[in-house]
Parts: sequence; structure tokens; C-alpha cells
Amino acid sequence: MDNASTVNTTTPALALSQRASRVKLSANAAASARAAALVAQGRDVLTLTSGEPDFDTPAHIKQAATDALARGQTKYTATPGTAALRQAIVAKYRRENDLGYTPAQVVVANGAKQIVFQAFAATLDAGDEVIVPAPYWPSFPDIVRVNDGTPVIVPCDEASGFKLTARALERAVTPHTRWLVLNSPGNPTGAIYSRDELQALAEVLRRHPRVLVLWDEVYEHIWFGDAPPPHLLHAAPDLRERTLLVNGVSKTYAMTGWRIGWGAGPEALARAMTVIQSQATSGANAIGQAAAAAALQSDDQRFVGEARAAYARRAALVTEALATVPGLVVLPPQGAFFVYANCAALIGRVRPDGRAIASDTDFVDWLLEAEGVAVVDGPSYGLSPYIRLSIAASDAVLAQAVQRIARAVAALKAPE
Repeated sequence: MDNASTVNTTTPALALSQRASRVKLSANAAASARAAALVAQGRDVLTLTSGEPDFDTPAHIKQAATDALARGQTKYTATPGTAALRQAIVAKYRRENDLGYTPAQVVVANGAKQIVFQAFAATLDAGDEVIVPAPYWPSFPDIVRVNDGTPVIVPCDEASGFKLTARALERAVTPHTRWLVLNSPGNPTGAIYSRDELQALAEVLRRHPRVLVLWDEVYEHIWFGDAPPPHLLHAAPDLRERTLLVNGVSKTYAMTGWRIGWGAGPEALARAMTVIQSQATSGANAIGQAAAAAALQSDDQRFVGEARAAYARRAALVTEALATVPGLVVLPPQGAFFVYANCAALIGRVRPDGRAIASDTDFVDWLLEAEGVAVVDGPSYGLSPYIRLSIAASDAVLAQAVQRIARAVAALKAPE
């Protein structure tokens, strides 16, 4: 008998870890994948799901990458980042933020998300809690969970401008709290904390010295007011030794695919995050780091201001157009790439096929099915009933999208 015929080809069931079961695919990635699948089928879909600039990376930054290739900078890099990029980041904080850091306090990774992951991996044990104001960037609570922590979700409604109040923070803190996450300008709402609001939060944090602060500032340069957003460490300089700044080049310089983000904070935390990164990915890619250093060091920062003006125009376009759609209420964003629209008045409406819109998720499905507009639902961000639209698309696409949304809403009828 042929020995091959006796081999047991049955594959045992794959047993996944509890860690894997705690998290799910990124909501933005899932929505984008669904839209892409429809496009592949020939559907006309306007995809407003992702916070990715539609602009190209500026030419001088791409040239810096080409020059780095020509110089042979294609080898492994130091785990916490190249000396050139970390020095450029230190100079950026000194120049733009009046904050003094050393290269030893900076860790460069494959995007800001990896920085968040490593910060929590370095500090959380089972039972530790992380306060996450909602609406939130969907990765925050899942990154807490995958690192054995417990996310404590604090709803922040429109009355608070979608921002955490000092009173809500005080109620949320427990002896198990290890981190507070703050995001300004915020994803998904575009909310920006004022100096007074930050100082009020800091007053609470002073009573809880064990709590670290993750200050997510990846949309730092995308604001729509008369002045840049207040920085936490200007409002409360004494929190510096327990604050991790998280930033990157993806949003500011339209460099999402280059995958370069960084964290700046206490040196002991930076060392621990570096150790974890050494066993996960090692150093980020050399060419991306060379390009990021050029972006930060260049005297030509015109792109940043031009892009900010374009996002401000687009935010106004979408906000004003949606405000005319019966059933949608929009709090104008103060920054970032998004509009977070309240659709509570549409819950209970009926589609032409007789199916009821029972939730914001149903409304998102209706927009995609009826008019080919892909957005993301409120539950993905921890607060319903809302939809999030990305304004990181051309004016023409956004104008067409809001027209389609208006048609989809007009097709809904009141229940009989």
C-alpha cells in the first residue's frame, strides 16, 4: 500500500487565543473593504470612510526618498528610529510647540497606531483600566483589550461638544486607572479642547498621580479656527512626566502609505516601548524615515497651510449642505478630516421597500445601497445615532456625496 494514502489529512480546528477574540477588524477598514468590493462589481460608489488625504505627498518629500535610495539607505534602522529623524522630531517640538525633548525620549514606529499599541503593551496588566472618551477612534479600545486592559468608555455628547468634562473624568477614575486618552483635534468629531477645558482635566489628574495621559495629536495641523489648538503641555506643563505625545507624518504631509509615526514622552516609557518594538517589527523602514525627516526639516511648509485651507473649505461645504437635509443635525467640526452627523430623527423612517431604519447602522446600509455613498456608523465610534463622513476627498466628490445623501433621506417615509 502507498504510504501517502495512510496519512491523516484532516486538519484540527484552529484554536485562537482569547486575545484574538477580544478585538475585531477596524471599523474603517471594514467599511472601506465593503465599498471596494462594490466598486469591483461595477457599482458607482463614493467612499467617505477613511481618514486619508486625497492629496499626493509633496514633491520635495518624495525627492528626499529618491535621494536616500541613491545614497544606499536601504539597510536596517535603529529600533527607536534613525538619529536623523529623531533629531528632526526633537527640533519640530522645539520650533512648533516650544517643548524640549531629547532623542532618547522619542520612539519612531510604523505609524502612530503602533506607538499606541506599544505604549499600552509596556504599561498595562490584566485588570488595568484606560479611560476612553466616546466618540473615539475605534482602535483605542481594541488596542487596550488586546493588551489585557479594560477600556472604560465615557460618553461625551453634543452638549459637551463631544469632549470629556472634568466631572465625567473624576467619576471615571478608579484605583485601577492607568491611562487617559485625549485626542485633539478629534476623530471622529473634529472637536478641539480649549485651554480652560484642558486645565480643568489637569486639575482632576493631579489628584490621581498614577494616571498616564496619551495625547493623540496626529491632526495637530488640521484646524479651522483663527489659531492653532491649545497643547495639553502648555495648559498643564506639570503633566509632562506622565504624558505620551503621539504624532506622525501621515495626516499633515499626506504620507499615510509611508507608515511613519512617533511617540515622545518619559524616557523610561520610551525605552520600554523600544524593547517591545525590537521583538515585533524592529526599526521602521529607512526610506520612509528619510522622507519624514525631510518633511519636518524643510523650509517649504506651504503644503501644510494649503491643505489645511482645503480641509476647512470642505468641512464648511459638507456641514452647510447636510444642515439643509431634514433629519440630519451637524455640529461643525473644528478640525481633523471628519463630519459627525446626528441622524436620530431618521430612526424609525421606512425605506421604499418597507424596511424600517432601526439604527444608524441601518441608515449607513441604506446610503450605500440606495445612492452608493459609503460612510461609517456611530457604533463604530462608541456613540449613536450618528454617521461619520470623511472630508478627505475632492470638493466635487463631496458635493456629489451630499446630494446623494439628500436624495436617500428624501426617499425615506414616516412610519404609518
